[in-house]
Amino acid sequence: MMGSEARFAVALKNPDAVAAIVSALRHVYGDEVARLMLVEGMSLADLIDAMFSAPLTHREAVRDITDGLDDFVISPDLGPMWHLRYIYGDEPGSLHVVDMEIATPNGTLASRDVWLRLVS
Repeated sequence: MMGSEARFAVALKNPDAVAAIVSALRHVYGDEVARLMLVEGMSLADLIDAMFSAPLTHREAVRDITDGLDDFVISPDLGPMWHLRYIYGDEPGSLHVVDMEIATPNGTLASRDVWLRLVS
């Protein structure tokens, strides 16, 4: 029997990407801060910094962020139509992602202006 606290399982849309995000946050910030960031929220910029600082290839970090966004509550509410844009390095022809932003019909939000909280 489970005591007075009931626990509910949440079906994640991309559990592998979320696992990579959790691991990166734990690696960079430690268990307690990572847990707080997932529950209370963090900016997309903070997530990008953590993923790029984790022991992942750059390509894996970008893919895990992109795939994992469906498992986060995003604020402000973006509405039904939005697009993730990649910002590339300064070198001509660079495919090295250095930041991301979200484009909506109402404008573009920088990564520091987008708040993410893991779906609970």
